[in-house]
Amino acid sequence: MVIPTPQGITSDPFAAIPVELADLLRAQLEEVADEVEREVRSSVPEYARPADDTYVRMVRAGVVQALTLFVDLIADPLRDWESVAATYYEIGRGEALEGRSLDALQSALRIGGRVAWRLLGRTAEEQKLDAVVLAGLAEAAMVTIHEVAEAATAGHTEAQLRSTGELQRRRKRLLDLLLADPPASAEAVQDLAHSAQWPMPGQIAVVALAASPEGDEQDRLMVPAGVLVDMDTRPPRLVVPDPETPGRARGRSLALALRGRPAAVGPTVPLGEAADSLRLATRTLALMGRGILPGRGIVRCTDHLSTLLLYGDEALMRRLSEQVLAPLDSAAGPQRDRLAETLLAWLQSGSSVADVAARLHIHPQTVRYRLRQLEKLFGDRLRDPEVRFDLELALRTASLRPG
Repeated sequence: MVIPTPQGITSDPFAAIPVELADLLRAQLEEVADEVEREVRSSVPEYARPADDTYVRMVRAGVVQALTLFVDLIADPLRDWESVAATYYEIGRGEALEGRSLDALQSALRIGGRVAWRLLGRTAEEQKLDAVVLAGLAEAAMVTIHEVAEAATAGHTEAQLRSTGELQRRRKRLLDLLLADPPASAEAVQDLAHSAQWPMPGQIAVVALAASPEGDEQDRLMVPAGVLVDMDTRPPRLVVPDPETPGRARGRSLALALRGRPAAVGPTVPLGEAADSLRLATRTLALMGRGILPGRGIVRCTDHLSTLLLYGDEALMRRLSEQVLAPLDSAAGPQRDRLAETLLAWLQSGSSVADVAARLHIHPQTVRYRLRQLEKLFGDRLRDPEVRFDLELALRTASLRPG
């Protein structure tokens, strides 16, 4: 904890004030403290709270110490005030930890300073102090209020920074827990979600991100509220809560946050199946990088499930392709490609010559010629439903490969 060293208080504004005024003002400290406390609690909504003895004592102690500091500096302008700075630093920290904004804290300090000056100024007028003394008293009051506010603001800011860092660490742990395989218990997830201030959704989707175009993996995204982010994994990943909920603009917001960065969105699943969404998103991202799936923008797994299935076990698919497409190996390279293209179109069109010709933009007679060649190579196997199914799987897999 680093409390700022007071920089604004000098002996100059206090030098013009008679030291005898200190005793007179000191006698009114309790009365002024009472009025400051009442005014702050009635004027700032955040401070209109049920009675809390500890809190009230701390706030009142701060008011009394600030006023005491002011009077003590009149009596001795060189007096050290580190203890008051520490008190207001702790008040600032406490306000941040209780969730009150810096605006509320600063409003309270401004109101307190105004009330204190009004009461002290009235005393100064009753004593018929000359203009020079009155001006010095006003300047000294403003300097003191400024320094007190600086200490309180520093405490509030430090607590917010620490709280934000801790919240981020808890959300990172929560993301890891959600994506654990096997899944963590629902109770463990719920407990950590509560401490991370993350409302438990009914479903989630996991997003896997491509490498940053600039190569900066520390790039932090301005993602929609509630999205959990981990940019330190490979690939970086996000957890999006309730992505299918009607009326939510997370899809558009996410696209804006990614700024063109390629991303794969896993299927929407219950919390206990988050690892499956991550696995499919990661697989989709890998296929995007290889050109098998679109390599730009946001790609959704659910739009390419058959491709993900075909590439789920590439070694097995390669063996299937080698086995069922072996008859094509006897054809020359360009001819083999034409026959494979025609066979896939024939299988997908329900064995219709006209549909194959329209799909491939060739003459029906050319289709018939190629089909006769295929019958010579495959024989009766082209009429076996299981062989036809295997052929379509193998040919479709081959057609997806770039180049």
